[in-house]
Amino acid sequence: MRAHGPPPAYAQAVLRIIDVRTGEPVEAAPARRGLTRVQAHASGLDATALRVLLVSDLLVRALELGGTPVWSLLTGDRQQAELRAAAGALGIRPFEDGTDLGSGLGEAQVLHVMAGGAETGGGGPVSEAAGGGPVSEATGGGPVSEMTGGAQVFEATGGAQASETTGGSPASETTGRAVVAVAPVESPAAAAPDLSDPGALRLALLSRPRDLPVRLDAEALDEARRTLAQWRGAVADWARRPSRPVPDEVRVELRTAWEDDLNVPEVLRVLHRVETWPDLPDGARFETYAYADRLLGLELTRDIGSLA
Repeated sequence: MRAHGPPPAYAQAVLRIIDVRTGEPVEAAPARRGLTRVQAHASGLDATALRVLLVSDLLVRALELGGTPVWSLLTGDRQQAELRAAAGALGIRPFEDGTDLGSGLGEAQVLHVMAGGAETGGGGPVSEAAGGGPVSEATGGGPVSEMTGGAQVFEATGGAQASETTGGSPASETTGRAVVAVAPVESPAAAAPDLSDPGALRLALLSRPRDLPVRLDAEALDEARRTLAQWRGAVADWARRPSRPVPDEVRVELRTAWEDDLNVPEVLRVLHRVETWPDLPDGARFETYAYADRLLGLELTRDIGSLA
């Protein structure tokens, strides 16, 4: 564990996320206390659609931990009821229906989260499929046209005016826009994802950066299952010790990780280090895992009271 100085800056840190159109980071909450809309675009019941919703859920959690009000929506045109049910089983909090946004709520920022490759750079075009429809994007100030769940979205990059037609309502000229790409899930089974152990599935999906493909095979799920069982058991044991605050340097590392393009794998690495950090009181380990779980949503405190 690295040593850090006092952490006065962490509370003022800002979540920054890569906009796939430009390959540059943007502030997820550019206006202090301003509303951010997180809009997931996903259709069909498959692991990639669930990963899109999971990344959206993480964005909502991270923004709320920073004190930003969030409006979360889901737009899609196929198997929405089934997808929502699977998301609920995975611990993903409910999304409102994004089919008809009306006049909006005066958002300061809109983050569109969708499946697709993370190939950007050099101003080159990005072509993605989201919500069953094609998405074409042009950087360098060109227009962006997206078909997501039947609602067409037009955006302008490079600081130009942005407008949207989702349900026939224009967006404010002062509203920011960003497109967050989620890489696909590679699974040996073409059927719907196995939700028999949703915690292990969630951890397996969290273990890779969101812009890199993740493979859901038996080995990956078994590893996630073992890690989750170990952490839940350890947290239940630590809970019986006197509570201690999260060490400042650990809190800084956690916040720095998730505010840097939602780097959840680094959050997990911090937890692995905390688990065996010499001379750290068990009460501080407990509070660290409970704090990080507000982002991760892995129910790490679930087994408290179950140990003899």
